[in-house]
Amino acid sequence: MRRRRDEWIRLGVWDRLKLACLDAYDQMIGLDLADLCVDGCTTKAVCGGECAGRSPVDRGKGGLKRSQLTEGAGVPLATVSAPANIRDDALLPATVDALKDFTPLPVQATVHLDAGYDYRPCRETLDERGLLGEIAHRGEPAPIQVGRRWVVERTNAWLNDFGKLRRCTERRRDCIDAYLALAAAIVTIRALLRAAWYRYRWNTRPRSPRIR
Repeated sequence: MRRRRDEWIRLGVWDRLKLACLDAYDQMIGLDLADLCVDGCTTKAVCGGECAGRSPVDRGKGGLKRSQLTEGAGVPLATVSAPANIRDDALLPATVDALKDFTPLPVQATVHLDAGYDYRPCRETLDERGLLGEIAHRGEPAPIQVGRRWVVERTNAWLNDFGKLRRCTERRRDCIDAYLALAAAIVTIRALLRAAWYRYRWNTRPRSPRIR
């Protein structure tokens, strides 16, 4: 199984699978690229490796950071993996660069960010790429529901449902990225089925939009 997994990594199967699911969602439902969200999430990396670092939220134990990009409804578009001791704002350029796979973007596409990105380099990063930024201000209380960035928090929770991501035991970055792509494909298909239940009718349509 590991040899087949590594073969598929070399062939780019996982990334193509994720993009195929996104294409299907875009064709049937439509990706909301006018409002984008980015946020970081820290999980455990108990075996060390290329994406493991001292976690600032877990007493310095090994941790994995992922910078997640989603569209307006929370469908995962791209994920950047890094050690847990890398700041969220340092991963923003690599994260938004993944939008090259989804061009052309709508005019005045807006990236919604929390206060962890309230720095001048982050604003410059967005300006250089022609993106608007709606960033929460440091020191001002703002519930997670304020603005449109709450969807990325929900997406991070969906991805943490996968045990392989919640407690990562892989040491190679390419393996971690493969599992991230597979999880994103599953989350996208679930979102597609849930949205299609309300918009379309077909013979085998389940009686409930709940995905079992």
